[in-house]
Amino acid sequence: MSDLVVVPTGVANLASVLALCRRLGRSARLAASARDVERADHVILPGVGAFGAAMETLRAKGYAGALRARIASDRPTLAVCVGMQVLCGESDESPGVSGLGIVPGRVRALRGRPRPQLGWNRVAAPSDAGLLDNGWAYFAHSYALREAPTGWRSATVEYGGPFVAAIERGRCLATQFHPELSSGWGSELVERWLDGSAPTRTPSLARGPARVRIIPCLDVREGRVVKGVRFQGLRDAGDPRELATRYECDGADELVVLDVSATPGERRTAADTVRAVRRCLSIPLTVGGGVRGVEDAGRLLDAGADKVSVNTAAVRNPELLRAMAERFGRQCTVLSVDASRASGRHEVRVTSGAERTGLDALEWAARGVELGAGEVLLTSWDRDGTRAGYYRELLRAVTERVPVPVIASGGASKPGHLAEAARCGATGLLAASIFHYGEHSIASTKAYLSARGVEVRR
Repeated sequence: MSDLVVVPTGVANLASVLALCRRLGRSARLAASARDVERADHVILPGVGAFGAAMETLRAKGYAGALRARIASDRPTLAVCVGMQVLCGESDESPGVSGLGIVPGRVRALRGRPRPQLGWNRVAAPSDAGLLDNGWAYFAHSYALREAPTGWRSATVEYGGPFVAAIERGRCLATQFHPELSSGWGSELVERWLDGSAPTRTPSLARGPARVRIIPCLDVREGRVVKGVRFQGLRDAGDPRELATRYECDGADELVVLDVSATPGERRTAADTVRAVRRCLSIPLTVGGGVRGVEDAGRLLDAGADKVSVNTAAVRNPELLRAMAERFGRQCTVLSVDASRASGRHEVRVTSGAERTGLDALEWAARGVELGAGEVLLTSWDRDGTRAGYYRELLRAVTERVPVPVIASGGASKPGHLAEAARCGATGLLAASIFHYGEHSIASTKAYLSARGVEVRR
C-alpha cells in the first residue's frame, strides 16, 4: 500500500482527515520531516485557521520547499481549505505574508453574508475536469480565490458572487471546501485522488448555497445521549455513536455534541466520546461543555471536533473568544448563548442555565462576534425541551444584530418550527427530541422545508 502522509500545519484539525483515511481503508501518518513531505507517495495538506499562521509553520518546519518540489514534480498532493490558500502568492487575511506561490493569484475576503460561510454549497465542475465532479460540498471559510488561475482546471461556486471551489493540475488537487466533511461525495473525491481514477459524471446542480443546515444535537452525560426540559429531568436517548451514524445517513448537515454535565460538575468534556463519534462521522462536528481555556478547545479539536462551542467560560473571560479565533480561526469558534426573558429583555444564563448573569443577550452576542466568534449557537432557555417552538422574537433580534451565522436552538417539535426559524434568519436549525424519538426524520423535515421554498441540501 502507498505511503500516505498528512502535513501538520499547526492550524489544522487533523482528526477529521485521519478519520476519513481510516474509513477509506488507508493507513496515514503525520509528517515528521520535510523529507517525508517530499518523498511520500501521497501527501495531504489540510488547513483550518489563518493563512499567516499556516505559512509560519510550513517555513519553520521546512515543509514549504518540500511542497514546492513535490508539486513541481507532479507527485500526488491534496490541499484543503487554508491548505489550498497557502498555495497562492498572498492573502488579504495576512497582509505582507507570502504564500508558496505555486498558484497565481491573491486570496480575498468573501463577498457573501453571513461571513464566514459555514455550510453546504453546490460545486460546479468543468466539463474537462479530471477528478472533480458536481456535488454538494461543505465550506468553512472567510477568504477564497476569486479568479480561476491560469494553467489549472477550476470548479466554481456562488456565495455573494463566484469564487474558486477547487483546482487541479496533474496529480495536484486543491479544494476550498472540506472533502473530509462533505459526506459520501467528499469521501469519493478523496478516494479518486488516491487511486487516480476519473469520476462517473453527475448532472450539474443549480448554483448557490443551501440556505439552512439541519443539525441534530446530542446532549451527552457520562457517554450517553440524554434529553430533558431546561437541562433538567434528563432521560436516556441512546448511544452517541449510533445516533450520529443514523443521522448522517438520514441527511444531517452537521452534528452538535454538548456535554450537559461538564460545566456544572466542573470537569472537562470527555474526549473519548468525541473520538468515538468522529470515527463514524464524515460531516462537521461541533462540541461544547466544560471548555475553560484554549487548551481545552485544542484538545477537542485534536479528538475530532471541527468547531468548539463556549458559553460559561466566555462570559467569565471574554478574551477566550479572541484567543481561540487567533489560534484556530473564527470558523472554529462558536459562541453559545443561553438566554431567557427577564424584565422586558433577554438575559444570558450560564452553568447549564442555573446561573443568571445580568448580561443582555443581544449585546453579548454582538460583543462575542467582535471578539472573534464566527458563529452563534442561540438557545432559548425558556423554550428548551418544551416543544413550543423556537423563541422567534429573540432569534430575529440576534440574526439582525450579528453578521455571522446563527444556529437556532430550544423548543422545536415539528418541521413547521424549523421553517419559522429559517424565516427569522437562522442558517442553522438545531433540534433533538423530534429526531431522537423518531417523531420526524431529517429526510422528511428537509422535504417539508424544500416544499416551502427553504433551500436545503438533499
